[in-house]
Amino acid sequence: QVQLIESGGGLVQPGGSLRLSCAASGDFVKKNYMAWFRQAPGKEREFVASISQTGGSSYYADSVKGRFVVSRDNAKTTMYLQMNSLRPDDTAVYYCTTGRIVLNPEYWGQGTQVTVAS
Repeated sequence: QVQLIESGGGLVQPGGSLRLSCAASGDFVKKNYMAWFRQAPGKEREFVASISQTGGSSYYADSVKGRFVVSRDNAKTTMYLQMNSLRPDDTAVYYCTTGRIVLNPEYWGQGTQVTVAS
């Protein structure tokens, strides 16, 4: 059974930084992609960033490229999202996912709220 637990969300001012973490259990996650999605109020869920099984490849949505960095630890069971230069339109619930196909993950975490406001 796969469990994904996000942490690190909160309230931050525009221009600030936050680091999200996703702790995963189960062997499935070690062999598959991990990714972050987000859903803002009144909007559809969208892809944010992903990282390959080895951590050697990562991809980003255009809206976060150059500001966010995704990484995972050597044991491949924890994923991070370093978010810099945060903007109000980054406000959303951020979800950790894992799956064989990045854009169609099999497993989702419960989500962590990120609010960017002054």
